[in-house]
Order: sequence, then C-alpha cells, then structure tokens
Amino acid sequence: MLDPKWIAQNREACETMLKARAASLDVAPFFALEEKRKTLQREFDSLRAKQNDVSKEIQQFKKEKKEAGPLIASMQTVAERIRTISAEQQGVEQQLNDLLLQIPNRPHTSVPAGKGAGDNPVVRTWGKKPEFDFKPKEHWELGEKLGIFDFERAAKIAGARFTIYKGWGARLERVLISFMLDLHTQKHGYTEVLPPFMVNAKALTGTGQLPKFEADLFKTTAGYYLIPTAEVPVTNFFQDEILKEEDLPIAYTAYTPCFRAEAGAAGKDTRGLIRQHQFNKVELVQFAHPDHSYEVLEQLTGHAEAVLQALGLHYRVVSLCTADIGFSSAKTYDLEVWLPGQNAYREISSCSNCEDFQARRAGIRFSAKGGSASGGKGKIRFVHTLNGSGIAIGRTVIALLEQYQQKDGSIRLPEILNFKF
Repeated sequence: MLDPKWIAQNREACETMLKARAASLDVAPFFALEEKRKTLQREFDSLRAKQNDVSKEIQQFKKEKKEAGPLIASMQTVAERIRTISAEQQGVEQQLNDLLLQIPNRPHTSVPAGKGAGDNPVVRTWGKKPEFDFKPKEHWELGEKLGIFDFERAAKIAGARFTIYKGWGARLERVLISFMLDLHTQKHGYTEVLPPFMVNAKALTGTGQLPKFEADLFKTTAGYYLIPTAEVPVTNFFQDEILKEEDLPIAYTAYTPCFRAEAGAAGKDTRGLIRQHQFNKVELVQFAHPDHSYEVLEQLTGHAEAVLQALGLHYRVVSLCTADIGFSSAKTYDLEVWLPGQNAYREISSCSNCEDFQARRAGIRFSAKGGSASGGKGKIRFVHTLNGSGIAIGRTVIALLEQYQQKDGSIRLPEILNFKF
C-alpha cells in the first residue's frame, strides 16, 4: 500500500495519480476519515492529559487527607469517554486500512503517460521476424495436427480453458521448465525454491491480489486460495520480517502451476493456450535495497529476455504506460513475443518494480547498517520487491510452435533444448 502520510499530505497529487492510472476510485472518503481520526486523536490526547493531571491532584489530595471523591467521580466519566473514543478509533483505522488496500501504487516518474495499451512505447526489439513461404498456422492448429494437445478431453474432464498435453508436448513443457530454472540458477544467481501452491488471504493481500482481484482467484472450501503466480508465496517468504541490509538483494526463482479464474477475460482468447485457468510458469522474485531497485529491475528484465534469446525467439520490450501498469507496480516492462500465426506480438513476461508497495502490505523491512545512503545506522526501512515471469511456459510453447513451424506442419526446435521428437 501507499504511505498513508503521503496520501494525507498530497491529496491533489494522489487524485492526479489515480486519474493518470485511469482508476475510478474516489479518495474523498479517505480524507473524511483521516479528519475524523485526527479529531478523535486530539480528544483522546486531551483527555489522557487531563486524566494524568487529575491523577496527580488526587494523589496530592489523599496525601493531604482531603476529600477526593468528586475528582475520582469526574475521572470515571473521562475514563468512559476514553474507552468510547478508543473503540471509535479502531473502527476508523479499519475503514482507513480498507480504503488504503484499494488504492493502486504510484507510477515511477519514468513511466510514460498514456490511456491504454496502445500508448505503450517499444523500448527495444531482439531478433528478426521469421519469414515463411507459406501462410503460418496458429499454435492450436499445429498442436492438434501433431497430436500434442487435447482440448476436447480437457474440457470433458475439467471445462473450458484447460488443456491436456500429450506425448512430446508434455515432455517439451517439462524440458522448458528445467531449462529455465537451470539458466536462472546457474547463470543468473537465483536460488531455486518450490513454494506451496495454495496460500492464505494474508499472503494475497500482501502482494495486492486481495481484496481488489478476488473474482480472478480460485478459493477452496477450506479458505485457501490456489496461487495465480509464484510471486505470491515467494514474495511472502519474508512476511513480517526484518532483513539485514547486507543480504540485499535476495533473488529467488520458482516453478509453479498458476491458477486464474480469468473473470475479467470473458470471450477473450477462447482457443488454444493463450488464456488458461491453469498454466505453468517460472517466476523471478527479488528483494532489493530502495536505492538500487531500478538497477535490479533492468537486471531482472534482462534475465527474462535471456530465456527468449537462448531460444532464438523474436520479441520486443515495451514500457507499460500509466493507465496500463498493474495495480501493485510502480514500473513494468512487458516482453512481447512474435506469434506469426496470429500476426501479432503477445505478452510472454511482465517484469515489475513494486517499490515498497507490497512490502508495506506484507511487513517486509530491513535494518540499515549505517551511512547516509542507508538512511542512518539502524534505521528500519521497507525493502523494494520486484517480480517477473522468467518465463510463462505455455506461451513459450506457443512461440516455439509458431516461429519454428515448417511447411509440412512439423516443428524444428532450437538445438539448445536438445529435444527430439
């Protein structure tokens, strides 16, 4: 969440930020509640001071053997009012917190202004679009012809937006997971983890999926949620902990299946693997010092790009504009891979710096070891959290099928995978 002090002191800037983000959120209730909180606090402090002063007076009366009954009676009324104010304060604090959880992160100053995806500037491209002397097919056509996907039986046993991988399709998915994890651990210095695939509501609140995006989540009858991305459990590893500055940055990579209800995507990408309720992904998560997190963002984005480059897949990097960045993000780069069957670029990785937005919600801090750049010796600060797909497995399969397809419908995969079928 945002620092409530910043919001309280910068109403105009907050409203301008929400407008730039195209967020339909009225913050007027926040300021009304904040004023009520201040009024209650002033009365509470005044009564506490009065209570302390009169307590001293009562002690003096008793010492001098004077009648203190009226003073004691008056303090009972004060004590009752203090209890009432405390209850009201708790209610106001809860309402303020509920509102804070609805306010998105502030875009970094380098984020381009824009009204939607069409305003996302291209930062760079890598490789060249593959050329064909035939009309390239879409991945679902290729996959069904090759017998590596079975959408009909998946729908029979689970429903729409599920897929059964068969034969070398299933093996390719497995090979890609190992390939990406090995690349990130052996070349990029990440520590591999295997987190739970279900989490509690606190973890999802910490990373920003709750309460705003509950409709996009699968919830069990036991109250657990299936994870929409490994970002959730991995970012929450250090929930309510204080790290050491010298240990930053901390970098983890994780393979998990991901589960998304796609409540806001009705009618979109109904064929193939693009938008599934269940898919596999390798995730990158870093915990960084606030002074260096934007250097880490460039590094992390490069790690995701390295996967596509190793596989020889043509892609581009775009910087998401103010109206297109995610709820928790301060700045995001999307990696968009070229899909010749669709004649379009499609997102395959999203790399974000959330600054201290998630860390505030999850209580992830670090203790500065000293120096002005660290904010002073022993000062406790929030870490910056970063995450990115490193990368989505299903969409990588799509890109490989479409970019490496041959005229006869076969697929010539890159040699680095050492994959034969």
